Amino acid sequence: MSTAAERTRFTDLLAAEWIKLRSLRSTYWVLGGGALLVIGINANSAWTNARRLADMPPPPAGTAPHFGFDPLHTAFVEPAWQLFMVLAATVGALSVFGEYTSGLIRTTFTAVPDRRAVIAAKTVVVAAVLCGLGAVVAGVSFGVTQALLRDEGGLSIGDPGALRAVVASALLAPVCALVGMALGAVVRHAAGTVVAVVGTLLLLPALFQGDTYRWVKEIGNAMPLTAWGRLVENPGAAALPEKYPVTLTEAWAVFAAWPLVAVVVTVTVVCRRDV
Repeated sequence: MSTAAERTRFTDLLAAEWIKLRSLRSTYWVLGGGALLVIGINANSAWTNARRLADMPPPPAGTAPHFGFDPLHTAFVEPAWQLFMVLAATVGALSVFGEYTSGLIRTTFTAVPDRRAVIAAKTVVVAAVLCGLGAVVAGVSFGVTQALLRDEGGLSIGDPGALRAVVASALLAPVCALVGMALGAVVRHAAGTVVAVVGTLLLLPALFQGDTYRWVKEIGNAMPLTAWGRLVENPGAAALPEKYPVTLTEAWAVFAAWPLVAVVVTVTVVCRRDV
């Protein structure tokens, strides 16, 4: 087969995977509703803080503010983004186990026996869609929250740490979606996959916390949620001292390693297990 024909065929696979993804009504409801919910939670946090700050009398000259306030944090409220992580991972998982539960996977592999090519196309489509959505949610969250806080120390995208936080939050969605694909390929069951998603992305970081044992903390530092939390930190805000902190380089490495491992797991499982 010629190179041109191979490229055409892979383009066809991309188109087919895009049709599969956008034809699911759940995709629109889960991602659209999740995006609005994340933006709404962050905007509510900013609005509440703006009112609280406006109603407080100014502190005496030469004294610290009445309470510590980080305007960057309002754009990246952790519960909102934890929810977004689960939703993104669920959509990624659905793109895999949905075909198994419906039986469509047999038709797909009959038409295209090259399973690696199918997974590669699915990975590209899912990652691209979630990356675009993540960019929109992160950008809008930052813009709306900082606009609400414009009179209370709101930030611009050029302020230290702001662009890094937006980029990290945008990439969090495709990272989690690819992790969801791997879990969907392994579990192949809707409820079981959702439990695995929550356990992997949210419960494991909570389990591996504390500074008593370094190896426990290092495992926690290798989790996507922990890495994201480090990347969205405001370098200008006061922070409590921490033993064995994750560095920015390590956090970006975590963001690179998880999707890579997830794709390898997905390809290996799909190619070796029966349909």
